[in-house]
Amino acid sequence: MTDTAEGHIEETKLADALSERYLAYALSTIMSRSLPDVRDGLKPVHRRLVYAMHQLKLDPASGFKKCARVVGDVIGKFHPHGDASVYEALVRLAQDFAARYPLVEGQGNFGSIDGDNAAAMRYTEARLTDVAVALLDGIEDDAVDFRPTYDGEEHEPVVLPAAFPNLLANGAAGIAVGMATSIPPHNAAEVCAAAALLVRKPGAETKDLLALMPGPDFPTGGLIMEDADAILLAYETGRGGFRMRARWAVEQGRFGTWHIVVSEIPYQVQKSRLIEQVADLLEQKKLPLLGDIRDESTDEIRLVLEPKSRGVEPEVLMETLFRATPLESRFALNMNVLGADRSPGVMGLKQVLRAWLDHRHEVLERRSRHRLAAVERRLEILAGFLIVYLNLDEVIRIIREEDDAKASLIATFSLTDMQAESVLNMRLRSLRRLEEMEIRREHDALCAEKATLLALLGDEALRWKQIGTELERMAKTFAKGRTGPRRSTILSAPKAVDISVVETVEREPLTFILSQNGWVRAIKGHNVDLENQKFKEGDALKLALPCQSTDRLCFFATDGRAFTVKGADLPRGRGDGQPVRLMVDLPNNEDLVAVFVLKDGGRRLVASSSGRGMLVEDEALVAEKRSGRQVLNLKEGESAQLCVPAEGDHVAVLGDNRRLLIFPLDQLPVMTRGLGVALQKYSDGGLKQAVVFAQEQGLFWPGSVRPRAMADLKEWQGKRAATGKPAPPWATRKG
Repeated sequence: MTDTAEGHIEETKLADALSERYLAYALSTIMSRSLPDVRDGLKPVHRRLVYAMHQLKLDPASGFKKCARVVGDVIGKFHPHGDASVYEALVRLAQDFAARYPLVEGQGNFGSIDGDNAAAMRYTEARLTDVAVALLDGIEDDAVDFRPTYDGEEHEPVVLPAAFPNLLANGAAGIAVGMATSIPPHNAAEVCAAAALLVRKPGAETKDLLALMPGPDFPTGGLIMEDADAILLAYETGRGGFRMRARWAVEQGRFGTWHIVVSEIPYQVQKSRLIEQVADLLEQKKLPLLGDIRDESTDEIRLVLEPKSRGVEPEVLMETLFRATPLESRFALNMNVLGADRSPGVMGLKQVLRAWLDHRHEVLERRSRHRLAAVERRLEILAGFLIVYLNLDEVIRIIREEDDAKASLIATFSLTDMQAESVLNMRLRSLRRLEEMEIRREHDALCAEKATLLALLGDEALRWKQIGTELERMAKTFAKGRTGPRRSTILSAPKAVDISVVETVEREPLTFILSQNGWVRAIKGHNVDLENQKFKEGDALKLALPCQSTDRLCFFATDGRAFTVKGADLPRGRGDGQPVRLMVDLPNNEDLVAVFVLKDGGRRLVASSSGRGMLVEDEALVAEKRSGRQVLNLKEGESAQLCVPAEGDHVAVLGDNRRLLIFPLDQLPVMTRGLGVALQKYSDGGLKQAVVFAQEQGLFWPGSVRPRAMADLKEWQGKRAATGKPAPPWATRKG
């Protein structure tokens, strides 16, 4: 009986089988679908679209072809996926409000900034743009490697030659398994200028590059409100974000009236959806300063905002809209891309430019070698032609009389096989004196070109010089024309605008109630009988906080985020209230560390479980959106431990190791976001408690009945980040 695989069953743990298959799926998603290549900035579907259109000869000078033909070629030859997804990718490459430099020129309905869908692929037509041609430049000259397609019948490029900095110029977005990418568009002329600087000065730092390309340049324009330090950090690490705002101006009317005209909206915000959201907020009376919104857009955006009263300041009206609508949004920066070795990773700006330049250098080398081989083949043929002209009669006799003319030519004139074949294929009308002169001129020109190519291939500095010259020429080219000028304006972070005049809520006293299980409610009045408050079974009171209906409450969570909830928005009544997670985006595995009323000029001490902390002003804790604001950055395994008032001049810190340390408050930095600095040094454990106090009033430790004077605390005084001394009983007593 012979061994056979038929009927063979191999026992495998379900967890092992699932993990193996899921890993294969994850790698496929990362490598072949979601992340762009750092060299040409394209995902596989986009690369296949551009290459398929190149094969169809849809260059900018040719006519258009139906998109259905393009999509058919792509899914038939290269990309075995649904036609809808391929057509959607093609449409996006043609939308000038989605791509800063479209790779496809569309004819027909390709959608609009209002969110309208494109027409069906059988109605629309397309061809490549000059930018796409630049990406393909050298594709026929062995500039890049090719690989077999999925069915083995065709070949496709692994990457395009990319004579255009597409990754940064057009940006990219994608979600893979366990990772994502988000790269904003930039101005191509600025990118080329920064790359040229990197060629001239390989040691240039990110700040030097940002002097030439200061930040994103979105196709829809708008304002980018970020400080230079935040932008520098984002581009150095490859992670960060940019606050985008609509561009607006005040237009004066008759009799002192005025209105605001919005001419540019943030990138990837649908205009129609924006208007719907503003209209909904108007109906819910959540925009008390806005009277009406009108859409007067044509080819250019024009949204007219009418104030309810001409006595309102335009800046205050716009601030209320920025806080409540997508007129202000945020674009995340996460430069997670596939490197030249096809491995994913987050790169900084300098790494991205370096990878693109190295690719351009490799392309130049390969094209030069390809051209040199072609020149040498042609010179060999031309040398054979010259021998023919010098011995024309003998060549004709051999061809007429010899049985094996090719062998006789090779033996008589010492020709190569290729030379003899070319002579035999020569046309009779080429046997002219004029033709000999043309051959000699071509021979001399090719000899000069060969010398240039040999010099180029033998000198790396010469190759980089040529690349630098090309970049400078490209920067000048892209600085001109309709797409050349920068569209987005970069400004520093906006100053706080006082919108207290917007307050229309009637001021009344409230008591905020938080239960152990995270249910919140507000009860009218401050003299509330807390002992008789009812909760769900198994629940109990965790926190009661007196406040006003006009106050803003800050919820500080264990993940280091701060959320802002208006007192007027708290659920009222004698019921159970509602879960806090319905009011803010708080994950189930996180909890609230503190709830307090935000005050003008107030500040708090925030600290992590590992003992790092910092001072944060109340203004920096304001976060009107449900997602909150990240204030305290945390490392793996850490959580936010406390958020206490910073009213005083000294800090008392107690660790899990039962050691107490007191140091001046001015040794802590004031930050808007960060990891903080070490409060106390621990060999094991972490932070347990911290209190800020004024030395004149003394330390009133939680659970104590009287304050401790500074004279009694000398033993524990020291510098920040010291280990401290064993704590007294009153500091470690439970209570």
